[in-house]
Parts: sequence; C-alpha cells; structure tokens
Amino acid sequence: MKLHELKPAKGAVKAKKRLGRGTATGQGKTAGRGQKGQKSRSGGGVRVGFEGGQMPLARRLPKRGFTNIFKKQYTEVNVELLNRFENGTEVTAELLKSTGAVSKIEKDGIKILGQGNLEKAVTVKATKFTASAQEKIEKAGGKAELI
Repeated sequence: MKLHELKPAKGAVKAKKRLGRGTATGQGKTAGRGQKGQKSRSGGGVRVGFEGGQMPLARRLPKRGFTNIFKKQYTEVNVELLNRFENGTEVTAELLKSTGAVSKIEKDGIKILGQGNLEKAVTVKATKFTASAQEKIEKAGGKAELI
C-alpha cells in the first residue's frame, strides 16, 4: 500500500448537503428552513433555555443551600492503605503524596480513618485520627502523632 492509495473506510465519509442551489436539488428556495419565521432568518433562533418570554424554569425554582466557608476539609486515608509502607516508616502527608497513595492534600491536612487492618508498625503523623484508627495503629505497634 502506498500513500496515494489510502482511502477512508466505506461509508465513513458523507457528502455535505448543498442547500439553496436550485429547485431541482430538493433543497432550493427555502433551503430546508420552512417558510417564514424567526428560525428561517439568517442569525435567527433562540438562545438555550429561552421559553418564548415565559419565566424560565431555572428562575421559577427557588435557590437552595449554601457553602459553609468554615467547613474543615481533610484528605481521608484508611489504615489499610498504610500497609504499603515498611515497618518503622514515618508516614507524613508529603510521603503519602509523593508515593501516590493520595492524589492531593486538602487545605486542612490528612485524616486517618479506621477501615481495614494494619499489619505494619508505622509512625503516622496526621492532623486528625478516628478512635478506631488510633487503636489499630497502636495495636500494630506503631504511633499515632497529631500535628
């Protein structure tokens, strides 16, 4: 096969409709736009969400809720994820990020949750621990340190 012999797959390329090119084509005169009206004119039509002047649905429905600017945001990590580190490792937020255990660290730091089992004795430095997570870390022979 040579470069000049390349062709698109059969049925992949469709010729575009040539509108308004004489009555014999079947798309002459009004070019498939019907008779008169807003949609037949050049640049005509209505914007997305326009309901003919009626109050739009988005404006008829009430607003709900708010964003609490004082809410704490933590990156949550379960204790079972800490099994990937060797015994005696000091696990910090930076280490979790650099090893790819978490994709990003939220503004208030790391919170360790207690789901799963921990077999390694590691020292964990985090902003917050759940009671079950702290218990599992200490049971495995490690330390849970608040920072």
